[in-house]
Amino acid sequence: MAHIDQLIMFVAGVWMTAAGFGYFDTGTRQDWLNRIVRQFRWAGPLLIGIAILLLVP
Repeated sequence: MAHIDQLIMFVAGVWMTAAGFGYFDTGTRQDWLNRIVRQFRWAGPLLIGIAILLLVP
């Protein structure tokens, strides 16, 4: 339970990466929201990297 926040960050990063690269449909039909989801392509891996770095003591 000590690293639950890093686990949540890692899972959120995986979800963001998958949504950004279009592995599943996010249900967005508005153009402005699609532009935000495309930013997940770099934000998801960044969040995964931060979660891994925080695990290193």
